[in-house]
Amino acid sequence: MPIYSLEGEVVDQIELSQAIFGLPFNEAVVHQAMARQLANRRQGTASTKTRGEVRGSTRKLYSQKGTGRARRGDKKSPLLRGGGVVFGPKPRIYHQSLPKKMRRLALKCLLSAKVREGNIKLVQELNLEKPKTKEMINVLSSLGVDSSALILTAQSTPNVVKSASNLPEVKVLPAALVNVLDLLSYKMLIATVPAIRDIEQIWGK
Repeated sequence: MPIYSLEGEVVDQIELSQAIFGLPFNEAVVHQAMARQLANRRQGTASTKTRGEVRGSTRKLYSQKGTGRARRGDKKSPLLRGGGVVFGPKPRIYHQSLPKKMRRLALKCLLSAKVREGNIKLVQELNLEKPKTKEMINVLSSLGVDSSALILTAQSTPNVVKSASNLPEVKVLPAALVNVLDLLSYKMLIATVPAIRDIEQIWGK
């Protein structure tokens, strides 16, 4: 694959590992990995009170007969405003587990899909002297990126992160933290050469 400079010119070529960037797409595994990641980030703290937990009197509101009105119990009835909730949510754990091989396979399938669809751009390095949104816009424009983009760097780069923080469709991550949900959420993948080598070293085992 070609390697671009920050000005959008091809400066070199790189050979990618077939074990990571040359796999067929496995929709079932990718979907399961995505569902797991979405479930695991849920807090599970939603809670409602039943009629037995609502604070209030248990006195019957009015007589059973002779009023011409509906038969009513206490004011904690689920039929009344401020009453209990029937079958409402309670705190629970949404955690899902997935075998390591399946997690790795899902990530490799998405990286392979980016290469196969031409939605990946490689740059030699991405270092900015100071955080500036305009410079990040210029870099993306030079690379021909006009959609959402995920930028992968080898190490944490505060200046690059701050430069992209005001761009709603751009996210910067260290290569070691690449995940299924971000690869699905952003159309373009922009990665530095050291980041690609880190991915091959971490996920190619």
